[in-house]
Amino acid sequence: MEGVTVTSADVDRNGPSVIIAEDSVLLRSGMVRLLEDAGVEVLASVGDAEALLRAVAEHPHVDLCLVDIRMPPTYSEEGIKAAVRIRETHPDVAVLLLSQHVVSRYAAELLGGGAFKVGYLLKDRVADIEEFLDVLRRVAGGGAAIDPEVVTQLLSRRRDQALERLTPRETEVLEVMAEGLNNAGIADRLTITERAVEKHIRSIFLKLDLGQDDHDHRRVQAVLRYLRGSAED
Repeated sequence: MEGVTVTSADVDRNGPSVIIAEDSVLLRSGMVRLLEDAGVEVLASVGDAEALLRAVAEHPHVDLCLVDIRMPPTYSEEGIKAAVRIRETHPDVAVLLLSQHVVSRYAAELLGGGAFKVGYLLKDRVADIEEFLDVLRRVAGGGAAIDPEVVTQLLSRRRDQALERLTPRETEVLEVMAEGLNNAGIADRLTITERAVEKHIRSIFLKLDLGQDDHDHRRVQAVLRYLRGSAED
């Protein structure tokens, strides 16, 4: 998807409220400007994990935290640890992780606590304004979204034997499902009909023995199934 410029006509002034945690001053200020221009309320922008946790405490009703995985002082796991803590203490707050490179186990670690209101994007996606804003609003609204490159790497290393029973097309459907797309989006991406998508998803649920729970819940469980299996090193 090519990036587009958001004009005033595209702006939704009733967008979600956001806290940004990013150690790069340049990138942080750029995201603040981008989000505010798109009608997103930026409650705070900080440069480290401790400041992020303080900001969430000060704004407990924030809709979403945009979090760099690696931040000071060690630039290792500060961001993901803060994100997991936020999900534990403020489960209504969505978390969208940003990473310079694919570190796939982080996706499974965060999603393991419940795959609603979470996302994981590579920083390159921020350059595609339309896609980035779509993901941000989707996650803030209660969905989940995983960067296609992360999904690809997870899928290539999956070890869950149940997943090996999926056909190549079912695997493709599951991969796109993990990105957060609905049935119409999956059909468009794979150039198949929505009826075919529904058939593949029913087969995925059956092969993964996901029972008869709510359809959306089973979609999340299917994604979690291969994320967890793939992240085992």
